[in-house]
Amino acid sequence: MGKVLRVSIHGSTGRVGRVLIENLKSDERVSLTALHAIDEFTFPVPPNALKTDSLETLFNASDVVIDFTAPSGTEALLKQALVTPKALVIGTTGLNSEQLDLLKKAAKNAPILYSTNMSLGVAVLNRLVALASEKLRDFDIEIVEQHHRFKKDAPSGTALTLGERAAKARGLALDKVRISGRDGIIGQRSKDEIAIMALRGGDIVGRHTVGFYNDGEFIELNHTATSRDTFAKGAIYAAKWIINQPNGLYTINDCLGL
Repeated sequence: MGKVLRVSIHGSTGRVGRVLIENLKSDERVSLTALHAIDEFTFPVPPNALKTDSLETLFNASDVVIDFTAPSGTEALLKQALVTPKALVIGTTGLNSEQLDLLKKAAKNAPILYSTNMSLGVAVLNRLVALASEKLRDFDIEIVEQHHRFKKDAPSGTALTLGERAAKARGLALDKVRISGRDGIIGQRSKDEIAIMALRGGDIVGRHTVGFYNDGEFIELNHTATSRDTFAKGAIYAAKWIINQPNGLYTINDCLGL
């Protein structure tokens, strides 16, 4: 079977962290060696997994660390990675420009995979959106994302990534053409405008729709996550891949060869 990969989780008590624990327990190719958490565990965890609030301890117990936390948590993780380089899989969204710069700096000394969505289906959706945006240049682009009531950042990192793919395919910069709301007498829609709208409510795991609208026809590309298992399985797949890569910054698209 080969060497068993030692995987640790940063953000073990979060929604995705809990699902990661369950998925790692049933995978014979990996060993869940350490769980980082500041809060108390309110659910059963494997007794042989080290529980710690020390990032240094977490790194020393791991071949690769999977991170699903908040931007401040990921920032602390990356600062530790500058001291103790380690393969990382990061799925935290809402990183600011300084944190993204820190991510790039840490990736000079270790292989790091960062993706705003670990779903393999969303990775393919990104590719399809770029293709449609390039080929359907006269079509208006609108993006709608839906998530549960507890999500703190808006629009979602996935929606922004989809918007970036669409804009880049047309030679545009998303920050120059993106709008996030419409209200009142705003005039007609501009040609290059890309709207990204966020809906929040209930327990929606995640739904993203990218629409391409023209006179007489339209196409909508949609991805719906029905379980957080989607993100957990994608992150574990990425962990198995990233450990064999040279130092650098990667995405889930690189992992799938897209």
